[in-house]
Amino acid sequence: MKDGQPTVLVTGANGFVGRHLVPMLTRSGWAVRRAVRTPARDANDVVIDALGPTTDWRDALAGVDAVVHLAARVHHQNEEHAIELYRNVNIEGTLHLARGAIAAGVKDFIFVSTILVHGRSNGGRPPFREDDVLTPRGLYGMSKAAAETGLKELVPDSGMRATVIRPPLIYGAGAKGNFALLEKAVRRGVPLPLANVDNRRAFLSAQNLASFVLYRLAHPAGAFDVFLVADSEQVSTGEFIERLARAARTSPRLFWLPTPLLSTLLKASGRKEANDSLLGSLELDLSKAAGIGWRPAISLDEGLRLALNQATF
Repeated sequence: MKDGQPTVLVTGANGFVGRHLVPMLTRSGWAVRRAVRTPARDANDVVIDALGPTTDWRDALAGVDAVVHLAARVHHQNEEHAIELYRNVNIEGTLHLARGAIAAGVKDFIFVSTILVHGRSNGGRPPFREDDVLTPRGLYGMSKAAAETGLKELVPDSGMRATVIRPPLIYGAGAKGNFALLEKAVRRGVPLPLANVDNRRAFLSAQNLASFVLYRLAHPAGAFDVFLVADSEQVSTGEFIERLARAARTSPRLFWLPTPLLSTLLKASGRKEANDSLLGSLELDLSKAAGIGWRPAISLDEGLRLALNQATF
């Protein structure tokens, strides 16, 4: 803390979520120290060449009150080295940072994990809850689950509180991946065979994720806690696309195709993940986050409008 102003270190500050979170932290009175790979553009930035088990965090953590850990290895094309990279960055890199934060006297550590530690869909089960037995999917989900376990073992009696956030698909200005593909398809008027998909999925605007981080920093509690965080509405894939089209001021081109046939086509094309994310349900029980007093700052429609108008809120 400097001159009474608390300091937070944000890893992945130049990334999609970080670009939304950092301005909100600054407006809320935090001095933000960004961990960046490129040469610092701000006097408070620190250059970290790589995230891993040997990263030197001492200068970055000096005088820091809280850490928000966003940086992670998300996708890697070379499967031969993927396991090692996920382990070094997402597991060992996270735990090494947490140990450094404890040594530096940091009070709060917020780790953004993923809903994939529960799986890609409910598969007919009740909405996911924080205390469910984890069934992670994919190298990314498994690496995040392992990092969570390591944090849970590391934090007790350390003097540092740790909060794990498990978000579903995060959308917003600058988002990549599935949201960017959907946005492009909607803007181009691509016909999508999702009119009759009767599922329910949780989504999370970058603004709502940032608002939860801010709320948790302002209301810390417990040595180790986990939260599922999402927008208040959980809607079908088709309705999400309709809302997205409305935000883009266009009309969605959804058509009917028997769901079993669509599922077969997706699986036959080797797109098992797309089958789960488009056709499966991903419902979350959000009562725990509500129980600590947090409510989403904006609605699904407002989040989509901000996303398509390139606003960071």
